[in-house]
Amino acid sequence: MSSLEIINLSASINGTEILKGLSLKVPKGEVHAIMGPNGSGKSTLAKVMAGHEDYIVTDGDVLLDGKSLLEMDIDERSREGLFLAFQYPAEIPGVSNANFLRAARQARLPEGEEIDAVAFYKEIYSKMDQLGMDRKFTGRSVNEGFSGGEKKRNEVLQMMMLEPSYAVLDETDSGLDIDALKIVAEGVNAMRSPDRGFLVITHYQRLLDYIVPDHVHVLSDGQIIKSGSKDLALELEEKGYDWLKEEGLIKA
Repeated sequence: MSSLEIINLSASINGTEILKGLSLKVPKGEVHAIMGPNGSGKSTLAKVMAGHEDYIVTDGDVLLDGKSLLEMDIDERSREGLFLAFQYPAEIPGVSNANFLRAARQARLPEGEEIDAVAFYKEIYSKMDQLGMDRKFTGRSVNEGFSGGEKKRNEVLQMMMLEPSYAVLDETDSGLDIDALKIVAEGVNAMRSPDRGFLVITHYQRLLDYIVPDHVHVLSDGQIIKSGSKDLALELEEKGYDWLKEEGLIKA
């Protein structure tokens, strides 16, 4: 039961079906990577799991440790242990990083229990140091005026502070130079645990040099068409996706 399980999931937007019976299981303790051509449905999968209102689920389910994710409100999905690192993180003017994270942590505590402010700031500063983030970022509005790399580091900081059971990283590597990529990967690797599962969505194999997956899956036309070890990502990097067309796995 300790897994993030996607079962025959189909979903559409504006009447166009994007996911077409996708099934995948991510047990705790494992890192699964999803790769695939543009328009294959990778980001749609992440958004559907997070509860994006523009997407309509037409079939299937997503189970979080046996509970239906699709029956939960968005905030409930987060409290149950799901975290999504966005490809394009939103800016939240007027809400500081520290207040945002403190409110998110408070929402996970039993009623009547309060966060210890001294311990909270000690923890957040420690994790910011690990990610190479200036401590002044605690007072800045969430992602407002941040560079692309700063936004991605901030997403990883949020993940580290919230300690989810399952983390979905939607192209967290996009827009990062190699140094920022290494720092973000180090933050993710520090959170790898038998009690946590990761689903890493990426276009490029280079991220998987630093976050080495247990399993790699190829998504095309809304379905998983091939799965393998980390070596599959290297094969995709070398050959592209044309060889999958030749095998008849991707429609020409």
